[in-house]
Amino acid sequence: MSAFTEFDLMRDLQQGGNKIVLLVMDGLGGLPMQPGGKSELETAKTPNLDKMAAEGMSGLSVPIRLGIEPGSGPAHMSLFGYDPIRYEIGRGVLEALGIGFRMTSNDLAARGNFATANKDGYITDRRAGRIPTDECIRLCKKLQDATGDMFPDHQVFVEPVKEHRFVFVLRGQGLGGSLTETDPLETGKKPLPVTDESGSEEGKHSADLLNQWIEKAREVLADEERANCLNLRGIAKDPGLPLLTEIYGLKAAVIAAYPMYKGVASLVGMDVVDFEGDRPSHEIDALERVWNDYDFFFIHVKKTDSYGEDGNFDAKVHEIEVVDELIPRILALNPGVVIVTGDHSTPAKMRSHSWHPVPTLFWSPLARPDAVTEFGETAAGQGSMGVFHATNLMPQAMSHAGRLKRFGA
Repeated sequence: MSAFTEFDLMRDLQQGGNKIVLLVMDGLGGLPMQPGGKSELETAKTPNLDKMAAEGMSGLSVPIRLGIEPGSGPAHMSLFGYDPIRYEIGRGVLEALGIGFRMTSNDLAARGNFATANKDGYITDRRAGRIPTDECIRLCKKLQDATGDMFPDHQVFVEPVKEHRFVFVLRGQGLGGSLTETDPLETGKKPLPVTDESGSEEGKHSADLLNQWIEKAREVLADEERANCLNLRGIAKDPGLPLLTEIYGLKAAVIAAYPMYKGVASLVGMDVVDFEGDRPSHEIDALERVWNDYDFFFIHVKKTDSYGEDGNFDAKVHEIEVVDELIPRILALNPGVVIVTGDHSTPAKMRSHSWHPVPTLFWSPLARPDAVTEFGETAAGQGSMGVFHATNLMPQAMSHAGRLKRFGA
């Protein structure tokens, strides 16, 4: 008999109740640009979020473990209640699912990034200047036409995502292993080869095929002005996860503009809500439209992370303020729980993800208010939720929404 898990407990205790909103401002956590200053969130004018903080509970969430810098995929899995160390998922799978690509058990998927390299092969721009999506579509077709039939026993798929991002899928028997990424994660370096860390025959075989494809693809791109290079990240197969919808008994929806986040949500059983536009206001329009159809809503705001990675402190501040203005529309729907947080911190000062715990606001009519009266890193550190692992959010949300029965007599 298999061991009883926390997911089994959630399955046993679940019941009907109120609606839950998880609003994730990607990369929300930040740092002051100067000693003694304020972070992006603390600088932003957020009267609505501050009011929620005064009525609810605050804390700092840890996506992976203290001191560990998280990727977006595992950080979101943590918010959904999955320990990302136990349930590890390659980003390529998330990207593929995010654009609606129908993966099979024979598929090996990777997130692709178009990049710019100089004549000596050193990367000068890891994102090819964030080329427009129309250019990405053209380049993917160019690669598909040139490389789609290069392997007699395997199929190749190159699908556009957005801007500099694309999905690469290799389909065939005998694929797998623990495969490394080619992106050196900084400019001034050459791309890395794919290697297998599993020591298996299928891993060695897969790495060899991937390196062959990458070499051919870079030859195809050599005459491009900006996207004359590429890298593959998060190379993996679909792990087949237990579904959030079954664990918690929720009919769940994701409202997101970027495909990767649709992917991570659909991987755990959420329905993808289609909508026009890519701004936070368009997402709240969609929320209002489908409010009666679901129990749980995951809303994802991307630009807070993008501006952090670009080092654009002021733009990140503005995006937070844009979201704050939309909070009354969410509360007007009368949810049982609203959680506002980030998947990780992306300080503009660092221009990257960081290991810093993430400010988290937990609002519910049944919440026990703490002494915090504003939403920010310093204030959240004084909140009653303390420093906690992000996987603890879902059980809290379920209980405050009246969705958990009593345990025991």
